[in-house]
Amino acid sequence: MMTGAEALVQSLVREGVEVVFAYPGGASMPIHQALSHEPSIRTILPRHEQGGAFAAEGYGRVTGKVGVCMSTSGPGATNMITPIADAFLDSIPMVAFTAQVGSSMIGSSAFQETDVFGMTAPIVKHSYLVTRLEDIPRIVREAFYIARTGRPGPVVIDVPKNFQEGLFVPDFDAPMDLPGYEPDVPLNEKALDAVLPVILAAKRPAIYAGGGVVTAGASEALREFAERLQIPVATTLMGVGAMPESHPLSVRWLGMHGAVYANNTVNEADVVIAIGTRFDDRVTGAVKTFCEHARIIHIDLDAAELNKNKRVEFAIRADARKALDYLNDRLEKANYPVREYAESNRPEWFGIIRRWKEQYPLCYEKREHEIAPQLVIEELHRQLEGQDAIICTGVGQHQMFTAQFFPFDKPRRLSTSGGLGSMGYGLPAAIGAHVACPDKPVVNVDGDGSFLMNVQELATIKIEKMPIKCIILDNQHLGMVVQWEDLKYDSNRANTFLADPKDHYDPTHHTPEVLYPNFPVLCAGFGIKCERVVEPADLPAAIERMLASKEAYVLDVMVPHDVHVLPMIPGGMGYRDVVLERIAGDGKGRRASELGKEIPSAL
Repeated sequence: MMTGAEALVQSLVREGVEVVFAYPGGASMPIHQALSHEPSIRTILPRHEQGGAFAAEGYGRVTGKVGVCMSTSGPGATNMITPIADAFLDSIPMVAFTAQVGSSMIGSSAFQETDVFGMTAPIVKHSYLVTRLEDIPRIVREAFYIARTGRPGPVVIDVPKNFQEGLFVPDFDAPMDLPGYEPDVPLNEKALDAVLPVILAAKRPAIYAGGGVVTAGASEALREFAERLQIPVATTLMGVGAMPESHPLSVRWLGMHGAVYANNTVNEADVVIAIGTRFDDRVTGAVKTFCEHARIIHIDLDAAELNKNKRVEFAIRADARKALDYLNDRLEKANYPVREYAESNRPEWFGIIRRWKEQYPLCYEKREHEIAPQLVIEELHRQLEGQDAIICTGVGQHQMFTAQFFPFDKPRRLSTSGGLGSMGYGLPAAIGAHVACPDKPVVNVDGDGSFLMNVQELATIKIEKMPIKCIILDNQHLGMVVQWEDLKYDSNRANTFLADPKDHYDPTHHTPEVLYPNFPVLCAGFGIKCERVVEPADLPAAIERMLASKEAYVLDVMVPHDVHVLPMIPGGMGYRDVVLERIAGDGKGRRASELGKEIPSAL
């Protein structure tokens, strides 16, 4: 005999749950009481439900395991909606428990009652509202199965308080009841056999790999496939690390702020193998002209993604790893050896890609007495090289600078919000990453705007004694919005300056009375060391001190606000409309053609 709350916790134990990020309230107290008596589960108290759910998501991103978060009813539950949506768009396995008012009061507008089941329906793989005490063990078991199988995603379980307190004899082995849910897709060998000759006949092939490759654990299979056929590989932001970015066949990542040579390689290929990706608008730009000259092979586990955003010639529903393993096996039998790099296979194609890399490298302007944000990322990478670090980010310019200037050679080493683009993600995600991988360095790279959105989680980091490091690229502005103001609104600043509007911010004179907030003072209130860096010459030693610290440490690095993330393909445009130089405040971008730098075409 046990309570519903106790049965819920024991169900978590049976699922192998090691940590729960949970903020208590009146409706969830019975579950917290049960958690307090379960020694095998670590319960971490965030300082905001959004922080707790982002931490669970960060845990799921770096491990592939199901992250677990929990809130009380009403505002506690609604505070988790943004991370739930974030996990849904980025296919992160997560189970979110929300407490609910007593079942007899549902629909009466009771205190702290919200329709969590209805609110979250469009942004989850599945939602549950517990209506029978006896169903709790089965529902928990089903939720974890749904969250981690097939295309992963979040599942919500709404648990009325009276069912948490009710007594019953639980059946932990009750069979799951999931009619119509079939996550294991039989491998379509016939379809894969049909595309292999198309790939082998290509003169300019390219692989476009997304987060589905990482999710499927197919990174090694992808590398083998690319090496057997000597095909260049571009990834999406979610797929970063699926192919080592130091590999000769890597062209890094593509999209709005991706490398010119990555966008060119995919768009000018004659055959594109898209694996575990969804043709997102941030990648394709003008979707009609994306890869318009290519025969496209799209391999994805989710049938709903096939021919959704982009019509393709070959749409194959398959698990990325199983599909690549099958193709690799066929290639091995056909005597295609694994070779790291052999330009002689396609000298003309690789020669063009090499020239693109030489002519359009990722680069930036260095200024005297100002710290370029890209320089910070390069120096961080230099000092972390070989340490297998996990990098988390918020959302904004700093996110793009990190992805551009910190090369990733392994999957699940960059934890960032992609599809939803949620500011405030970085700091709590770093908590989840550290809990998941306590022996790896974890660094959150953030912007001053994004950092403030969940700054309260510094308290969690302090109390839990987590040696998480944070670098704030502090430009006193909402940098990415400023960049778009420069592009579209003649550089008119509309609520994008974060300090007092009457202050005229000069990046070469950083005085505490002008800077807002004063991060060293703010962090001191949480008992966390924070150091401000102003001069480029001081940066290496400051990063070294931060990384050497055994405790949490924040670097407030002052950077200019007029630096743009480049290259940039303006929304809805094609890869040849790429902006290569800083956008002037005249409403125009300086595109390649306008600069006399027409990008040579392979077509």
